[in-house]
Amino acid sequence: MYEVWNKENYNKFIEYLYSLQDLEYKEFSSSLMPTNDEYELIGIRFPILKEIAKKISKNNYIEFININNHKIFEEIMIHGLIIGYLNEDINIIIKLSKEYIKYIQNWSLCDSFVANLHIMNKYPSEGLNLVKWCLKHKMLYYKRVGYVLLLNYFVKDEYLDLIFSLCDTNDSDEYYVKMAISWLIAECYIFNPSTTINYIKNNKLDKWTHNKAIQKIRESRRVNDLEKQMLLKYKK
Repeated sequence: MYEVWNKENYNKFIEYLYSLQDLEYKEFSSSLMPTNDEYELIGIRFPILKEIAKKISKNNYIEFININNHKIFEEIMIHGLIIGYLNEDINIIIKLSKEYIKYIQNWSLCDSFVANLHIMNKYPSEGLNLVKWCLKHKMLYYKRVGYVLLLNYFVKDEYLDLIFSLCDTNDSDEYYVKMAISWLIAECYIFNPSTTINYIKNNKLDKWTHNKAIQKIRESRRVNDLEKQMLLKYKK
C-alpha cells in the first residue's frame, strides 16, 4: 500500500478495489444486508479486505482515514478493520473507534469492526467505558456496537450482572439493536445457564426481545433438548 495517501493514489486504490470485484459474492452480500442509497457495494470477499486493512495499518493509516470518501461499503469496512490491527495505545484505539462508528450503516460493518477489536481483551475497563458511551447514543448502530462489544468480549461471570442491567435499560426499538440483545443473552445462557435463566425469569425486556432471546438459545446446537423444551415455558 501507499506510504503517502493523496487524491491521485487514493483514486488508484479505488480502481484496485474494483479489480477485486466478485459479482457472485456481491449478489450474495446484497441479499444479506439492508440496502442503503448512501453507499455502493463492490463485492470483495472479507479475507481480502482484512489483508488490505492489515497492510494499510502498518503505514500512514491516518492519511488513509482522512482521505477516505466513506461512500463505498468496502472502503468503510477497511477503515474499521484498520483500527483493530493497530499497534497503538488503547486511548488512541478508543478515540479512533468513536470517530469511526458514525460511518457504520449496517450490521455487517458493525459486527466486523467489533470482532476485529481484539485489544479489548487486554483493556476491559476501557472497553466497558466505550460500551457505555455507545449505549448512551440514540442512533441505531452506536447502540448495536455497544451490545456487540459485550457479546464479543464480556460474556464472563464477572460481567453478567452488568450485561443484564444494560439489556434491561435499552431504550431503542430498532430491530438490529434488539437482535443484538437477543443474541447477547443467548450467548450468556450458553456460557452460564443457571445465572442467565434467572435473568430470563425476571427481566425488563420487551416481549419481542425476550422471546427472540429464547428462540436464539433454542436454535443453538450447544443447548440440549431438555433445556430447549424447558425454555418454552418462559416465553411471554
